[in-house]
Amino acid sequence: MSPLSDTELIALLDQMESDRAERKRAWTGAAPDKVRQAVCAFANDLPNHGKPGVVFIGANDDGSAANIEITEQLLLTLADIKTDDKTVPPPTLTVEQRTLKGAPMAVVTVWPADAPPVRFDGRTWIRIGPRRGLASAQDERVLNEKRRHHDRAFDTHPVRGCPLSELNRVVFENEYLPQAVAADVLAANRRSYEERLASLGMVASVDDPTPTVVGLLTLGKTPRTWIPCAYVQFLRIRGTEWGDPVSDAQEIDGTLDFVLRRLDDKLKAHLTTAVDFTSGSPTEIRSSPYPLSALQQLGFNAVMHRSYEGTNAPVKVYWFDDRIEIINPGGPYGDVTAENFGRPGISDYRNPNVATVLKTLGFVQRFGFGIAEARRALAANGNPPPEFQVEPTIVMVKVRRAP
Repeated sequence: MSPLSDTELIALLDQMESDRAERKRAWTGAAPDKVRQAVCAFANDLPNHGKPGVVFIGANDDGSAANIEITEQLLLTLADIKTDDKTVPPPTLTVEQRTLKGAPMAVVTVWPADAPPVRFDGRTWIRIGPRRGLASAQDERVLNEKRRHHDRAFDTHPVRGCPLSELNRVVFENEYLPQAVAADVLAANRRSYEERLASLGMVASVDDPTPTVVGLLTLGKTPRTWIPCAYVQFLRIRGTEWGDPVSDAQEIDGTLDFVLRRLDDKLKAHLTTAVDFTSGSPTEIRSSPYPLSALQQLGFNAVMHRSYEGTNAPVKVYWFDDRIEIINPGGPYGDVTAENFGRPGISDYRNPNVATVLKTLGFVQRFGFGIAEARRALAANGNPPPEFQVEPTIVMVKVRRAP
């Protein structure tokens, strides 16, 4: 994933018919949406170049320099394309200011996705020569085959022996599909059930409609039957030490939607709020030992980033009197290391399709911001900062009770 040289970038600027370059004079008018469409198309890499596509801001249609100012705010806005939740799975891209043809330009370099198809606002964009277009059913079939060929993410693997009937068709067609795909796209094509499942990664392919890991986690009638680790173990321990009495214990299993909603119910049920009617004050003062939003972010993150491969261990949420411990199987992944874990702007996805599902279902608003948002909520509530224990096979976070 090395940056392209000035020579390579100028060559792309000058190739008017290239399907690897997009030029925008400025970040005005329709440019923000068109650039996101281009990022989506480059990530899908339908021609199978295996090379990055580049968006140039500050370049005219003929490849000449527009000589505009490239501000820090523009670069931050472009970098936000990766995490603003409009493009899923999150694209792999870099943003930098370069001086090309004697003038500054913002350069967005987009690498082909490992798990296409990638969608922007529920639409699959592809590059057809020098123009963008929406993918046809056949185009998406090609992208599905690319995903199978490049499969590195375990959540895209088919679960052999599992029948298609294990997926809940009613939930898929009436609940999930309308949230995942734009309404006009659904109305404009008449793809088969298997084609629609394949385009969203729920089955291996049209020709091999075996449910995938993410398909079972999203739509499975009994996900834990096929993926034994797919549950959350919740314990409420009355005390501060292991061995103290347990007042509530539950194994929460089912689809991702059910598990996270049930976990949310558990958190709310055990989260007490104290009310202080201060003498002489016209208002009551409410306080809570933990901010709900922080617990939600950390719990949802654990389910999203856990390893579903080579383990039967669940995500564990252990609630003591003085702290909460959340443990997920699977250590740092990809660009994330023990040293940079939790640092703003550093993120990677062991389960890119699970991340897409959680975004589609509304559990994730912005990619890569969960820990940062949890830190802010804890600080605002008066809690100490979260404590992370990062090991090769687990990540544990301890949240201490507010004083």
